[in-house]
Amino acid sequence: MTGFLSAFHSSYCLALRLSRTTVFKIPQSVLVVIHTPALEVLLIERADAPGFWQSVTGSKDHPDDSFFDTAVREVLEETGLDARAPGCCLSDWMLENVYEIYPQWLHRYAPGVTHNTEHLFGLCIPECVSVVLDPREHKAQVWLPWQVAADRCFSPSNAEAIGWLPRLGGRSPELPREP
Repeated sequence: MTGFLSAFHSSYCLALRLSRTTVFKIPQSVLVVIHTPALEVLLIERADAPGFWQSVTGSKDHPDDSFFDTAVREVLEETGLDARAPGCCLSDWMLENVYEIYPQWLHRYAPGVTHNTEHLFGLCIPECVSVVLDPREHKAQVWLPWQVAADRCFSPSNAEAIGWLPRLGGRSPELPREP
């Protein structure tokens, strides 16, 4: 093969191998509102989108992962906090949002996937602490009163979740009782 064809063939084979091993995000995720008993909320700023402040979020690694385990993993990965540590209370709020995936992040999902289902949790920790951020994902952190935190979020579903905080008090919502 000539140099050009050899280089083309190598590039084509590499692209083919990569396309066969592409792992797409699962469109099932968690949003974890980390807060104190005084309803101060931790927000973290995305590294890939300056000015985009959010709570901890992340997708399941495998379709059969539980939302609870996904929440525990994402909190640890994004903040270094152990949601199962003494004094911490991770609550499943039994609420879900279904939203359209932002266009700039559609490439992370399989072709044709346009919506994500997000399961909501609250994580109450005893006090505001400095967390350990992964600089590839987040570049800043701030603790704010819940109303200010809700206003700072770029995502309407994240702002709405923070708005639930005073009503839930860090607990799961009451389910309707049978008459």
